[in-house]
Amino acid sequence: MQRQTMGSAEFTVIISVLMSIAALATDAILPALGIIGADLRLSDLNRTQHVVTSVFMGMAIGQLIFGPYSDARGRKEALYVGLIFFIAGSFICYFSNQLSVLLSGRLVQGFGVAGPYVVAISIVRDRHVGREMAKIMSIVMLIFFMVPAIAPGIGQIIISTSSWKNIFACYAIYALLIISWIALRLDETLPFERRVPFSIGRLWKGASIVLSNRTTVLNTVCIGLFYGGFIGYLNSSQQIFQVQFAAGDLFSVYFGLLAFTLGIASIINSRLVGKFGMAKMCNISNIGVLIASAMMALIIITVDVNLKIFMIYASVLFFFFGFMFGNLNAMAMEPMGEIAGTAAAIIGFLSSVIAISIGTLLGQLYDGTLMPLTLGLLTVSLLSFAILSTIQRRQNIGTAASAVAERDGTPITGSQTESASPSRESKR
Repeated sequence: MQRQTMGSAEFTVIISVLMSIAALATDAILPALGIIGADLRLSDLNRTQHVVTSVFMGMAIGQLIFGPYSDARGRKEALYVGLIFFIAGSFICYFSNQLSVLLSGRLVQGFGVAGPYVVAISIVRDRHVGREMAKIMSIVMLIFFMVPAIAPGIGQIIISTSSWKNIFACYAIYALLIISWIALRLDETLPFERRVPFSIGRLWKGASIVLSNRTTVLNTVCIGLFYGGFIGYLNSSQQIFQVQFAAGDLFSVYFGLLAFTLGIASIINSRLVGKFGMAKMCNISNIGVLIASAMMALIIITVDVNLKIFMIYASVLFFFFGFMFGNLNAMAMEPMGEIAGTAAAIIGFLSSVIAISIGTLLGQLYDGTLMPLTLGLLTVSLLSFAILSTIQRRQNIGTAASAVAERDGTPITGSQTESASPSRESKR
């Protein structure tokens, strides 16, 4: 009996599920961090933050591997390998009785989850182009942003009725169900004739191209800075809500509201970016984070900050984050059309390394107050503002040089071309 082809609705759902595993793996465990610290008898509760950070470390490494691997071996095999690693990591975490073992399992989980996260976008690109691809990805991203809003609630339900270790059992069961779904319903989207052999040399060449383009490098640093601020929040979120503000089981509700704000901002950004351009949206958002963090630092110094004040501040941050992440990624990728897949993996790896370093530092500096996180975000926004201003100046110089060369009929140098190229975005 011939298998019925997967329809558009089912295809969109399975892509959303594949991309959302990363958010589920990160956020569902957050309400359990306090219990994990108590069960493992940790004297410093800040150490439980590594349960979050280790997943991001695994994902950073996995991004470098699974993109080229799926190009060489096919999308479905890469999905299977990634999900098997995710299940293996879940089992390690389930049977762990020491923090070091738990962190090892989370690292393996993160490496595995990079597979479905990276390959899902490639599958969409294999099947669709142009407006149809944009339409599917817009729905996928809407679902993707809903997962962080509900994931802590799922974790909260599990720890309210059983052990925190059962969160990892649920992870493994969920991954097995997805493997079955893929095997039964998803067709391979990359035919043999379009596959590219895996090569370290190819990856190295791609890294050289990325690192030689200053516009891409500077935008990648900005991604890492703001992503680092976001990881810093994730690391300390359980302590902020449940310890500092005694929110208890409502932690998942407050966390979900902030995640929802991020999703709404992303949707608004998709409507506004065509009118104002990516660079302008990033500049406005950067200044918004800078001003909000400066004001919050003054508030912390002068008054006792309560949960309401923090939620207002965090909502503003998340709203501007929703504008920053997508636009910074797009600007970093804009000069990389020739090696888009490899460049995406390298940019993801480099920005993740920066982000994990910053996020870990901000989390470990948590001292029962919001000041370390606030000052960290203020510093991040100041650095990013300086970098984005540098990019803008280089674009203006490149545009002026191009205009002079066009008028005088003189050739443009390579550095001028690089500076001028991204400026096309600001004119759109």
